[in-house]
Amino acid sequence: MSSPPVRKFTSLSLLFHSPLGIRLFSHVDDPFLDDPLPREYVLYLRPTGPLATKLFEYWHQSRQVCGKNKAHNIFPHITLCQFFMCEDSNVGGLCEALQNAVSRWRETFPLPLPLELYTSSNFIGLFVEEQSAEIIKKFAADFASEATSKADVHVEPHKKQLHVTLAYHFQPSHQTVLEKLARSVDLKLGCDWVAAVYSRDIRFVNHETLRVMYPYTPQNDDELELVQGDYIFMSPSEQSNTSEGWIYGTSLATGCSGLLPENYIAKADECDTWVFHGSNSFLAVAASAGASLCDGAFRRRCQEEQGPGEALSLPTSVICQPLSMVSKSSRSCPQKRDLYVCRHGERMDVVFGKHWLSQCFDAKGNYIRSNLNMPPILPPRSGGYRDYEKDAPITVFGCAQARLVGEALLESKSVIDYVYCSPSLRCVQTAFNILKGLQQGNQKKVRVEPGLFEWTKWVSGNTLPAWMSTEELAAADLGTDTTYRPHLPASKLGISESYETYISRSCQVMRDILAECKVKGNSVLIVAHASSLEACTRQLQGLSARNSKDFVQVVRKIPYLGFCACEELEDAGIWQLVDPPILPLTHGPNHSFSWRDILYQD
Repeated sequence: MSSPPVRKFTSLSLLFHSPLGIRLFSHVDDPFLDDPLPREYVLYLRPTGPLATKLFEYWHQSRQVCGKNKAHNIFPHITLCQFFMCEDSNVGGLCEALQNAVSRWRETFPLPLPLELYTSSNFIGLFVEEQSAEIIKKFAADFASEATSKADVHVEPHKKQLHVTLAYHFQPSHQTVLEKLARSVDLKLGCDWVAAVYSRDIRFVNHETLRVMYPYTPQNDDELELVQGDYIFMSPSEQSNTSEGWIYGTSLATGCSGLLPENYIAKADECDTWVFHGSNSFLAVAASAGASLCDGAFRRRCQEEQGPGEALSLPTSVICQPLSMVSKSSRSCPQKRDLYVCRHGERMDVVFGKHWLSQCFDAKGNYIRSNLNMPPILPPRSGGYRDYEKDAPITVFGCAQARLVGEALLESKSVIDYVYCSPSLRCVQTAFNILKGLQQGNQKKVRVEPGLFEWTKWVSGNTLPAWMSTEELAAADLGTDTTYRPHLPASKLGISESYETYISRSCQVMRDILAECKVKGNSVLIVAHASSLEACTRQLQGLSARNSKDFVQVVRKIPYLGFCACEELEDAGIWQLVDPPILPLTHGPNHSFSWRDILYQD
């Protein structure tokens, strides 16, 4: 990340610009929290199950190949009504209206829903067959009538042809590629359709949605504090008086407005900031004494493979998760196998520089730390201390980071059946300290798997690191499994391997690990490198690999102890990213302090 651009004050008007607020239920310091501004609501049909998985795959592939088009702003859906206004106090009635309407139409809803691909020079979509579309429109009209009764709102049902938009407002040169990708979507895949209600803040309808990538502390009174993961609303009309490299925006988290550095944010999707209020499945039958799910092989399969998006019961209001995520709490299917992938902790050679060895080892090879964040002792190595140059340990704080993650997993009641890690010492130490935090340091052994090592192109020199053997690691009390036989021995790793080889190697090793643990355990923890969070999970989701340039950009954003979670779709052979069971770990830099240089006075 580059530093924020230098501010050039061309106008004082922005210094006195009134802050905009957004009214979301989690706001505390929003200056306009009590403004009586209703939100806009909409009713969508969202696909779930195998078809939804394929549509999300299309989303990712088309975005990679052709860049973002207007269809990417909102998840795959069929619009059932125009946006309408509703008072906050009536939202409960709105959700009740949805539940009642779905209950009445569940038996007549057309499943499977017949879809037909349509393409033109500026639009690609899946249109609902006319007879089925008429049934769905009658359902929408019934919901509109019920909503008027229960929530005192006016809902205008969608009168145009019902369809799922796949792409529009794309470059003409991209049409052939987008059509080819669209034709690869099997429209006969199993799918349940879920009716869901969302809302958005009417004041930011025409604003661009941006995601905060890096934290920023304001340097001037007119600047906006940025918190990583927050969203920013930007209006093009408010940018005329901004300096180059700066934009004017409003924070979703606080409702406050101000100037912010443009290189600290990235484009997001419009629906990332919407509020999800409730949904009902056309397959699910309300849970009650003696109630049972609908019969039929197709319906059972869809129910079991409930995919991205919605719960089958009517939930309370929650913030809609990003499209690539599936909240565990929002799914009604039984517990599936879990896969956790975690980056190692803070490493010595990054904190203290590549010459840290000369600071800590004397001519005889004796180790003496020169900073409290350096480990008190280091394990001996058969190749001598110079092997640490390519295989650095983690810092004291790196150990603490790892224990915090383990303690959080323990608090969340997460169960870890098997732990695998890269042969890098920093990864072994991180895995061991996570187990200590989990209070399983004596029960679980760490399986060292060379196939989990990062892209060998990033290793300096013509040789791979001289890693410590599992016996040496065990002798250093790092809890390694000396009986484990790797799926890919270190001798099989190539120097400066191609990107395609690295991705293929990571995917195959992951499949071997998951196959090995399929019967013996339900959850696997992988502790490896920043690149592993992407390389070890992407193809498991049925997605094609990114190009190497985009891959590097993703990896650069993953911090120490970056953590992701995957859940297996039952009987589908595909995994999905889900919300991790623990909170993220954020910390700030702490530069070296010398009292003599700063405080000592002659």
